[in-house]
Amino acid sequence: MLEIKFLRENPDIVKAGLRKRNYDDDALSIVDEAIAIDTDRRQSQTTLDKLLSVSNQSAKLIGNLYREGKRDEADQLKQEVASAKSKIKELEAHLTKVEADLENVMLSIPNVPNELVPFGKGEEDNEVFQDWPHLLPDMGEGALAHWDLAKKYNIIDFGLGAKISGSGFALFRGKGAKLERALINFFLEEAEKAGYEEIIPPLLVNEASARGTG
Repeated sequence: MLEIKFLRENPDIVKAGLRKRNYDDDALSIVDEAIAIDTDRRQSQTTLDKLLSVSNQSAKLIGNLYREGKRDEADQLKQEVASAKSKIKELEAHLTKVEADLENVMLSIPNVPNELVPFGKGEEDNEVFQDWPHLLPDMGEGALAHWDLAKKYNIIDFGLGAKISGSGFALFRGKGAKLERALINFFLEEAEKAGYEEIIPPLLVNEASARGTG
């Protein structure tokens, strides 16, 4: 999911990216809608913060006025605080709705393609950006594809993986599982050598964290 700050500061970039995804002019209005909702949210939050500050200060002042015998001033200020609290509740309810609306709109806006991605309507419009054909090894006659090797040595079960999780998933078994674990360790060690810090995050995340990943 895009950050609202990026969208707010770069609406033209976002719209250009959506055009690459074949959004028409009507569909592009979703960017303006998000910005309008965000403006409402920010203005409402500013007003709410001011009201909360004034209300808190006034509440402290009321006690002082009563102690000083200025009952009329205290009663008047008390009414003003009550009115402010009513507005605060309205603003808080409005903010809750606006934030939910903004989140829904932002979730419907896809990521912006890289500037190098060409405009296209289908796979036939794809362009080869770079390739390294000279790096492809000459496997020689009788060479087996990786899926045939996996079946021959019983190291990957594509059928069971698809049955468990769906098409495109594989189950590694025996030496295949050990090979994957060894590769994971190898790349973790290489990443550490390059200066990256290894972490183990929690196995579960909250709704906001999952949504934020897109």
